[in-house]
Amino acid sequence: MADNAPLVIIGTGLAGYNLAKEFRKLDTERPLLMISADDGRFYSKPLLSTGFAKGKDADELAMQDAATMAEQLNAKVLTGVQVSAIDPASRTLTVEGRSQPYSDLVLATGAEVRSLPWREALGERLLSINDLGDYGRFRAALKGRNKVVIVGAGLIGCEFANDLRLGGFEVTVVASDPWLMPQLLPEAAAAAVQSKLEELGVRFYLGCAIESIALEADGLRVRLDSGTELVADQGLSAIGLAPRAALAEAAGLAVGRGVQVDRQLRSSDPHIYALGDCAEVAGLNLMYVMPLMTAARALAKTLSGTPTELSYPAMPIMVKTPACPLVVTPPLSSAEGSWQCSGEGSDVRAVFVDGSGQLHGYALTGAAVAEKLQLTRELPAWLG
Repeated sequence: MADNAPLVIIGTGLAGYNLAKEFRKLDTERPLLMISADDGRFYSKPLLSTGFAKGKDADELAMQDAATMAEQLNAKVLTGVQVSAIDPASRTLTVEGRSQPYSDLVLATGAEVRSLPWREALGERLLSINDLGDYGRFRAALKGRNKVVIVGAGLIGCEFANDLRLGGFEVTVVASDPWLMPQLLPEAAAAAVQSKLEELGVRFYLGCAIESIALEADGLRVRLDSGTELVADQGLSAIGLAPRAALAEAAGLAVGRGVQVDRQLRSSDPHIYALGDCAEVAGLNLMYVMPLMTAARALAKTLSGTPTELSYPAMPIMVKTPACPLVVTPPLSSAEGSWQCSGEGSDVRAVFVDGSGQLHGYALTGAAVAEKLQLTRELPAWLG
């Protein structure tokens, strides 16, 4: 390792930039280098699924450019470059063919979208939105178009269905899932959200497999296994994310559902850390903003000389479906238990309790969202 080698953060999303901000509160002098595969603009990723309702293009969602962030953070920010290899033994990176030393390295590389088999053949007619650049490409592809088919009924698919409909687009959602967001919600809560989105004008085809998606004229024809055929101008794939861990795996780091790290966010190498969507912390890979922010604060302390173990309280997830307000805290602290649902219409209260009656999670829709604070206080920590 070279003398005075910088702390290096790979990634300039919410994880990378928020870690840098928290770190600079504690250490203003240590050399800091950030490396970004994109243009390094700072933005809030959750706002991507609110942009159509607000009529905002990608530039309007960006908060600061890379140069401004570099100045604010007293850091060097490299943009539009790829790290091709990590050599833990020499503590160096290969960046665009040259060697870059590091004192400590943080992987904040996020997650990548899972691709449908038709993705390459359909080009701009079937896109995914995972960052600001993707959002800009999708908005450009939608110019002069009105009918959008969304593949996937998870959290992201539902948020974009609501947002695109508020933006004036015709929206159809297709998914093999039996109900909306099945990894997060019991059926009763999902039905409440679906009903309000349908009132807004969103159409759903659930429990359906896609047999084919083909270009037709200047749009798409989607054939379902039920025999139904849908025609759309533009497709949006929202079938989930996978942690970006290939770089870490190639370097010999322990990888499971993500880059495996301990409670101090340290990987199997003592000078390499990971946080955010790419990290698996004590078995948990949580792709949500609140865990990311909590991790950034803890890791900043460790990197500035105060080793700090991460703790996760139970953290509610506010899903951006304004047609039907929704907050959910998945039952991560216990796999044993069952959902108990009450309420009617769009106001559903669902709680996940174990055999002794201990609350481990909840899903609240409509007016029931008012119980969020009270129920959150009753939940055990995700990582105590």
